[in-house]
Amino acid sequence: MGIINGKDFIERLNKLGNEIWYDGEKIKGDISEHPAFKGILKEKASLYDLQNDPKLKPEMTFMLPGNQEPIGLSYLHPTTKEDLRKRRKMIEQWAKFTHGMMGRSPDYMNTAVMSFAASASILKGKEKCFPENIQSLYERAMKQDLSFTHTFITPQVNRSQGYMELSDQPISARVIDRTEEGLVIKGARLLATQGGLTDEVIVITAPRLFLDPDEAFAFSIPSNTKGLKFICRESFVGGPSDFNHPLSSRYEEMDSIVVFDDVVVPWDRVFYYDNVEAATDFMSRSSFHTFAYHQVLTRQIVKTEFILGVAQLLVQALNVSEYQHIQEKVSEIIIGLETMKALVEKSEMDAEIDEFGSMRPNVTPLQIACNIFPKNYPRFGEIVQLIGASGMVSLPTEEAFHSEIRPDLDQYLQAQRMSAEDRVKLFRLAWDLTMSSFGTRQTHYERYFFGDPIRLSGNLYRSYEPEICVDRIRGFLNLKEK
Repeated sequence: MGIINGKDFIERLNKLGNEIWYDGEKIKGDISEHPAFKGILKEKASLYDLQNDPKLKPEMTFMLPGNQEPIGLSYLHPTTKEDLRKRRKMIEQWAKFTHGMMGRSPDYMNTAVMSFAASASILKGKEKCFPENIQSLYERAMKQDLSFTHTFITPQVNRSQGYMELSDQPISARVIDRTEEGLVIKGARLLATQGGLTDEVIVITAPRLFLDPDEAFAFSIPSNTKGLKFICRESFVGGPSDFNHPLSSRYEEMDSIVVFDDVVVPWDRVFYYDNVEAATDFMSRSSFHTFAYHQVLTRQIVKTEFILGVAQLLVQALNVSEYQHIQEKVSEIIIGLETMKALVEKSEMDAEIDEFGSMRPNVTPLQIACNIFPKNYPRFGEIVQLIGASGMVSLPTEEAFHSEIRPDLDQYLQAQRMSAEDRVKLFRLAWDLTMSSFGTRQTHYERYFFGDPIRLSGNLYRSYEPEICVDRIRGFLNLKEK
């Protein structure tokens, strides 16, 4: 079948009837019409439509040998540097359409599935491992243009390093039985962004100290699997008006807790189980992190461009471009943006074929970018707030401009180079980007996208090889080995 369009995506999702709980109630009817999900699903459907745009199709799709249907290019397994650039250009197209606000646009998990399949041979010949199931998932995902979410994170009962769960009933999702049909999973996982809003959910255990074999598993199952439910947080959709809530009305993705109530995972869906070594080895050696970094940083570059555009338009509206402190602040965003671009391009220039035949980007520049952005992004939001100053809070609604007080608004809220209505549109965008519940969630999301920033720094330190620099100093000082 190959690529689908937006209508196909919405219809397929509605038919699934996934068990989604919102505000203490189980959602009934079409999920695409629920106020908490309508905006994000409409925007997501538009991404699938872009794949079918005749002008963009050559940049958004590719053909597999012997296949008559085009495949979404985010599934492309890169074997050349040109493939890497093609993937980036495709990711940029979707990111620009969503202004980088959709962290779980389909290309993120499509990239994950591709990288898992490319590295599946890590599991070959290992006990209780089924690399062929990963390959089957990849082929099925391409053929049906499936959408995915994933969940890695266990509930935060006790985050001390030596904690081991001793509860009578499982808290963290674990295997409680192994039957002829498959694994039986009970417990919960946290933070499935767009949980319940996709065809399938991939569940993988993140390696950690003292990993229990009952938690060392990975699989993918349909989101409507019996016993699987998604419990949503409060929605950050401010309202349906694009004027009042230009971002949250479109891009509020929703995060959910995933509960497994004696969920049966068929054997042909299991990647591995009861194997701590495989769980650790697969995540550390596979190309997942490298390709995920590449996709995410491409999106974050587009998002930074969007923030720069907002900041500079505020500067123009307020006519403050001659102030040096304003120039210095906007330059911070420019420096961050160009640094990210350079690092992603360097990762492609230094890419090499890995042991699995993938043209893998050089991970070091990507790791550096992943350490930079979580620190930069909160600062970028702060800069927008500082430029907007008091104008960020004096913001009438769309309805006010359609009322008898409009003459007052037109008179007192105008800018030197912008009408009152356009000025308010701009400042409402700046508010939604940086100060609304949607905006603050975006800040937190980007700060922890790849996990604990301190751990990211530690990973970079341990993986970097500074010995050539050390040897130079030893030679300069004529130090002797002891």
